[in-house]
Amino acid sequence: MESVYVGILLIWILLFIYAVAGSIDFGTGFWAMYYERKNNVQASRIANNFLSPAWKVTNVFLVLLVVAFVALFPGAAPTLGTLMIVPLCLVLLLLTIRSAFMVYAFSTEKYSRMLTLVSGVCGLIIPAILISILPAAIGGFVTVAGDQQYILLDGLLQSPAFYTHIGFGLMTELFISSLFMADYAKEAGDFDTARTYRRNALILGPLTLVIAIAAIFTLIPEAPWMFDNFMDLWGWYTASLFAFAIGYSALWWPSKNKELGQPRMALLFTVIQFGLASLAYGMAHLPYLLYPDVTIYNSFTNETMFHYLLIGFIIGLAILIPVFIWFWRLFFKDKAYLQSDGHDY
Repeated sequence: MESVYVGILLIWILLFIYAVAGSIDFGTGFWAMYYERKNNVQASRIANNFLSPAWKVTNVFLVLLVVAFVALFPGAAPTLGTLMIVPLCLVLLLLTIRSAFMVYAFSTEKYSRMLTLVSGVCGLIIPAILISILPAAIGGFVTVAGDQQYILLDGLLQSPAFYTHIGFGLMTELFISSLFMADYAKEAGDFDTARTYRRNALILGPLTLVIAIAAIFTLIPEAPWMFDNFMDLWGWYTASLFAFAIGYSALWWPSKNKELGQPRMALLFTVIQFGLASLAYGMAHLPYLLYPDVTIYNSFTNETMFHYLLIGFIIGLAILIPVFIWFWRLFFKDKAYLQSDGHDY
């Protein structure tokens, strides 16, 4: 495999991990806010129990993703920087606000409702901002005047693809987090709460699929080159739909607890479905990072730097992966923690 494809595969892996982890993190923040407002104390407690340790580590992958992208594709930084400067600055601001308010939400009982509201809203807006970068990268929304590059914001805001992508990002976030929380509550032995989150997943699953299809078809008038590539990758999307069907059906599979199904298997196959679909989306976008000027070829780093970076990332991941496994077992497999309120950890 060529070095440039190894580099873009590494970017996809980091992006995929952050997308799944971020969906669970931000979506759970929304559910904590939603059920607190609905006075469903137990569903909110379970969500906050997960958030207490998880929000501190999710953004490690965001940092790795940005560092990897700038290091491996430095030629894309000027143009893509123009496109992403506003959304990324907003994301960093919201992450800072959310992190600060999450700390106070867990340590200041007097203001916990207000602080949970702020962190929940930020957690809902952040994925919408991040996913909006994808339709902007199909081309036609950046213009050059002299030595300056400008974003055609009016054109972007009038694009149907812009809104279908945001809708897909939000639905995916809530669907995946619902599946995760159903399994998390089941692991904690709270079957009533697990059934509550399962009902959310039953509603959100079909909505996510419909909006995903709409996001693809809204690309026809704006990025016909990409839609043509989709047609060549129909096998990937067929496999993706098959994985979705298995995952969604797992919510009815036999289990020891009635009306609960197998949320863990549903989550696993949904993540596989999301991985297949996102990989096909990325392949349909290649070789462009920003159509039609920035490609993976004209923005890739030199071979020497690539090999040093690859060694560095391998060493870094070799250190981080055992830490995350230990972290998972410490907070998400320990029965005492699962049945606590999370404030003492």
